[in-house]
This record gives sequence, C-alpha cells and structure tokens, in this order.
Amino acid sequence: MVNDLYLNGALQGPFVIHSPTHRQIHTLFHVSLAESFGQNYPEEADGTLDCISMALTCTFNRWGTLLAVGCNDGRIVIWDFLTRGIAKIISAHIHPVCSLCWSRDGHKLVSASTDNIVSQWDVLTGDCDQRFRFPSPILKLQCHPRDMDKVLVCPMKSAPVLLTLSDSKHVVLPVDDDSDLNVVAAFDRRGEYIYTGNAKGKILVLNTDSQELVASFRVTTGTSNTTAIKSIEFARKGSCFLINTADRIIRVYDGREILTCGRDGEPEPMQKLQDLVNRTPWKRCCFSGDGEYIVAGSARQHALYIWEKSIGNLVKILHGTRGELLLDVAWHPVRPIIASISSGVVSIWAQNQVENWSAFAPDFKELDENVEYEERESEFDIEDEDRSEPEQTGADAAEDEEVDVTTVDPIVAFCSSDEELEDNKALLYLPIAPEVEDPEENPFGPPPDASVQAGAPEDTLAGGDKKQRQPLSEGGPAKKKARTTTIELQGVPSDELHPLLGVKGDSKSKKKTAGRPKGSKGKDKDFSFRPKPYRAPPTPALTKHSYNSILDKSAVVSALVVQRLRPLSFILFCHVRTLVRTLVI
Repeated sequence: MVNDLYLNGALQGPFVIHSPTHRQIHTLFHVSLAESFGQNYPEEADGTLDCISMALTCTFNRWGTLLAVGCNDGRIVIWDFLTRGIAKIISAHIHPVCSLCWSRDGHKLVSASTDNIVSQWDVLTGDCDQRFRFPSPILKLQCHPRDMDKVLVCPMKSAPVLLTLSDSKHVVLPVDDDSDLNVVAAFDRRGEYIYTGNAKGKILVLNTDSQELVASFRVTTGTSNTTAIKSIEFARKGSCFLINTADRIIRVYDGREILTCGRDGEPEPMQKLQDLVNRTPWKRCCFSGDGEYIVAGSARQHALYIWEKSIGNLVKILHGTRGELLLDVAWHPVRPIIASISSGVVSIWAQNQVENWSAFAPDFKELDENVEYEERESEFDIEDEDRSEPEQTGADAAEDEEVDVTTVDPIVAFCSSDEELEDNKALLYLPIAPEVEDPEENPFGPPPDASVQAGAPEDTLAGGDKKQRQPLSEGGPAKKKARTTTIELQGVPSDELHPLLGVKGDSKSKKKTAGRPKGSKGKDKDFSFRPKPYRAPPTPALTKHSYNSILDKSAVVSALVVQRLRPLSFILFCHVRTLVRTLVI
C-alpha cells in the first residue's frame, strides 16, 4: 500500500516510512509544502554517509535529490538523498577526485582528478563521454548554469580556461597581471558573466561570450593593503555573491552594484563576516538554497559557522568530531541541510524534526484542547429556508468553484525567476536494480535456434569456406571509447603537485606523483620503511611409528605443538612425552 501511494504521489507532506529493517526514512515529497516558520538552517547532526573509501569533495544536483561524492581512489559515489542509499558508483579516475559539478539537467557530471584530467560522464550509463588533459593540476571546475556545453576550469598557476565540450575548444580568459597566475573564477547565477580574482585582490568581471572586461574593483583591508582572493561563490537566488579572502574575512557584495560601478570601481561590501575571537581561516564558504544564510567551514577543525546574510549576525556553530579537518561543505539547494566532509566521511546536518500530533478544527485551526462545536441554525439543513437571495456570495460561491486536479503546477523552488515551466527531461532519481549473487545465464531457456546451432557447429558458405562466428556481446553494444583532448597552455609548469597531495618536506618529495611509480612492479620504492611479509615456519614431516595408536596420536600432537612452543616449553614437553611412552610400553 505504501509503494502505491509513493508511486502515485498521493502522500504529500512529511511522514515516516517504516521499512522491514526498521530504518526510518524521513522524506517530503512536495517542496512547496516545506514552509519553515522558524529558523531555516540546520541545528544538529543527522547521521553520516559512508562511501567505503575516503571522500574528498561533494556536490548536490540542482534539485538536491542526488549527492555526488568524489573519493581518493578515483571513484564517484552518487547517493540517493531521499533514501540515503548509494544509487550508483562510477569508476571514474585512477587518482583522487578533487572537483565535481553537475550539469543543469542532471544527466551529465564533470569531474577533475589530481592527475590533471577533466572528464565528462553520463550519469545514467556511467560512461565517459570525453576527457581533457591539462598540463597543471585542476583546483576547481564549474559547469555553465544555463549552457551545458561550457565548463569553467581553474588550473593551478594558470589563467582560467573556458572549455567548449562539443568541439573540444578552449579559451584562456584574460587576467589583470600576467605575472600573477593564482587566479580563481566562477560563473554568476545565470552564466552571463565570469568573475575572476587574483592574489592581489583584483576582481575582474568578464562577459562570458566575448570575454570582454565589463567591471573591475580591488578588495582592500582596513588600510590600503590588498589581500589575496581564495574563492568566489554566488547565491542560487538573488544577485549576491561572497568573496573568501586571505585576511580571514568573508565579504558579501551585490552583483548589480558591481556592474553599475564599472571599471576600477569602489563598491562597499554589504556584510563582512569573520570570527573575531579565534581569527579562524575559512576552508570553504557557500550560500544557503534561498540565499538568506551563509555557511563557512573552518580550516583548523571540523566546525561550521552559519550567519544570517541580511543582518550579518552569527546564528549557529556546528561542531563535528574534535581533531578532524574539514575538506568540503555543500548546502542543499532547497532544504536546510548541510553536507560536510572530514576524515573521509560525509556528515549530514539538519533540523530537529518534531512530530505534531495536534487536532484541527474543520477550518484547520489547531486545537490545544477539546472545544464544543456550536453549529449554526441552518448549517445541516438541505435547503436553507431563511435565505431569500438566490445569488451565492462569499464562502458559498467558493464552495461551488471547480478545482483543477489534472494540471500540474511547477514547483517554485525548482524554477528560476525567469522560468515559467520545469524541465521535463531533468534527471531527478536513478533507477536501481536488485543485485543477484548467482544470476542464471539464460533464465528463459535456450534460444530458438539452439538445436540448429548444436547440429551444425560450423556453417559453410557456397564456396566451401568456413564462416567464422561472431561472439555475442553479453552487455549489449560495445562501449565507445572516450576521446582524450590535450589542452596546451603556454608558460604553465607541468611538474606541479596538487594541493591535496602536497606534503611538507624538501622539493624532491613534493614532486613525487600519486599512485604506483612506473617500473616499480609492485614494489614501493618511494617509502623507506617496507614491512616484511610473514611466512609461517614449515611443518615438520611425520614418520611412521611402530608403536600402538596411542603413540601415533601423541606424535601428531607433538608435531603441531612444536610449531608454536618456545624452546623452554619444548624441553618440558619432551620430558612429558618420554613419561607417556614409558607408561604405555
């Protein structure tokens, strides 16, 4: 019965499904009913997602139904966030996955690994469409919010690159200073402009289509000193964006004001967010789904700070396990839910769900206690004799209106301000098939031509030549091998190591690549300590004895015990065995 209601969408609103394993699955089908009358931010931990391997980065799709997690073994684990179960695992890369991004319709997923490879994946099939090889490590990538054919890539020590997937072409974006190549970039909410920031605090606003400079300004501290730009993030709603800088301050700007100021403008930030007590540096910052809150993850510990954007006050601090370092943070697009990664585990933060079992009156007014209902004089009469006017006005007229139950209205939370309809081709969920341990090769019996093939194992042609049989493909048509395009960037060092793989030490240790070195043949040549494999001592051979069965059994026992006893214990055992033989003889 629950499955029928689930498929038909008859159950709307929050409820709990009790599965056979007694696991509670909290869900909410209709997003428009998820009105929050209190605070709209998470308050406590709501479990973890174990990806088996170490998780490094995560991102939600546009609707928040799927969560993609990149792991250190190169796999991409896609979680169904409704059931909190693994929906698909893609063996994407050989090296760790450092960045992920969904396409607008959810059918494609773009990933980057620490071996400088950018790949595009089909989420349904798990196949790789194409690959791009860069000369330097990839710090971040982002899909165009509206055009699924464009991807923004931020290589290390290089200007940002705008990729076109259809023709495998790339455009290097202009930078303010050619000598300063520590540049970060991000699309705005609709992808019309690209915002870039360098280590000198200079922000450039470029037109996405023409790459022309539209506006620019410099981020300064209290004095005239500049500070480096670490990241730029835009809100899903509105025109606000935040800038995470090296001076440990998060600045919030209005994009419309930036465009109005033009080149070399001096806009003032709407808010300045920081930890005045501990002077915490920020690892990752992002907006909430509605753009009203900002979350920042500490670079020192597993702690999440949540501010209210309108007034800039700190509303909540979420503390994770002590001693763990934060790697990534992602806010759910439409819910007050945050996913954070530390120590290779994805932690989920949500609100405390309180069940309401109150009673309601016929007019949907909540009742705290039993109230006697006072009916009107003619409320339950078939015909109201006291009514003289034939026209129906007010509530009576509203009761006679026809309710449209066939038209499906678009969910406002899933649509942008300039959109009227939802995307019918969007990929919200992944189909899951049950895993069969010992599947039968042909559960429906032999094929119709099995007898013919058995009687004539070799078909011959008219000329007498034997016709070679083509092997049948078990998995359907052969997968098309993805093409790899090499992106050449001038003046970019090719021996750089990704920050995820960087270790403190001399320069030689920093140039070691991840994975198994070439020519090692299974031997770890880069490590000074190599544990020796354990080899059990050989079992002593047993000879035939001329004693009775009791002596044979004692010989077997002694042979087994010799392998495990120490020399001093062995001397004692020899005396006991001699005594046993003397008694038996």
